[in-house]
Amino acid sequence: MGFPPKSLADTAPSPARQSRLPRVPAAFFGIVLGIAGLSNSWRAAAAIWPLPPGIGAALGFLAVVVWLLLVILYAAKWIVDPKAALAEAENAIQCCFIGLAGVATMLIALVLLPYSRLAAEVLFALGAIFTLLFALWRTGILWRGGRDPATTTAVLYLPTVAGSFVTAIVAGALGHADWGQLAFGAGFFSWLAIESVLLNRLLTAPTLAEPLRPTLGIQLAPPAVGSVAYLGVTQGAPDMLVHAMLGYAILQALLLLRLLPWIAKQPVAASYWAFTFGITALSTAASKMVGRGDIGAVDALAPILFVVANIVVLVVAIGTIVLLLRGKLLPTPVPAAS
Repeated sequence: MGFPPKSLADTAPSPARQSRLPRVPAAFFGIVLGIAGLSNSWRAAAAIWPLPPGIGAALGFLAVVVWLLLVILYAAKWIVDPKAALAEAENAIQCCFIGLAGVATMLIALVLLPYSRLAAEVLFALGAIFTLLFALWRTGILWRGGRDPATTTAVLYLPTVAGSFVTAIVAGALGHADWGQLAFGAGFFSWLAIESVLLNRLLTAPTLAEPLRPTLGIQLAPPAVGSVAYLGVTQGAPDMLVHAMLGYAILQALLLLRLLPWIAKQPVAASYWAFTFGITALSTAASKMVGRGDIGAVDALAPILFVVANIVVLVVAIGTIVLLLRGKLLPTPVPAAS
């Protein structure tokens, strides 16, 4: 959902870093969120419109392949270059992305659920435990204070808000709606608390550095993913709360569109995957609401949001492939920071 800015200074390379194994940042797990999110969007859309279900399944398979590759490479980084991995974990911004490893694992559990409930249950348990432990570790550090306001960005949503909402989504899909409702509450109130801090920073602190601006794409995720989570742990026709969350998500999307020229001063980079999970969740939520009997505004908006989600992911994916072919996909390693 966001990636290390390339302009930050590098540390002195360790001997291990000079090996040919790519040093994959934890933020690259955001790619899995975008692909898996689009898979979910296609599945939800195929349930209400005459669309081929195989596309959602194919995207899910791609998400599994990317997730497996990233798990191997990220784990290898801790083995062959622990200094680089530790520097990332100690960086005030990049550390939050580590939580995406657990979130991505839970989404892969959701992808695999139609094929193997056992595999889904195991991956969900592993992802949820990792997500909870990481959220407690990182939030405990934040509560100590002493943080530079300039490092306050939307990545703060990742450990508690994204982690809790995805936990709720997958728990509901597995039939554990009671646990999912607890997770939804954790994510919902964490979102409200953190958003006030982020808006205060955006309104009163110095402007975001250009390499950090794509992280604003994460701003769309809480209300959009929260809407999917709420639908996953409730039944019946969509109520006022989920309509309100969807409406706020649409407002966030429009604000990001208005800011796009300012954000785009950061050249094409993998960091733009930060936009994909939120926009795909927005589409998924609208399609699911239509599937549960919603008519009127949501019924009219659902196909538009579905098309937009596909365009956004396609554009970001093409940009990523171009960077990969040019050998410019991997960002510069970041130094440790408190």
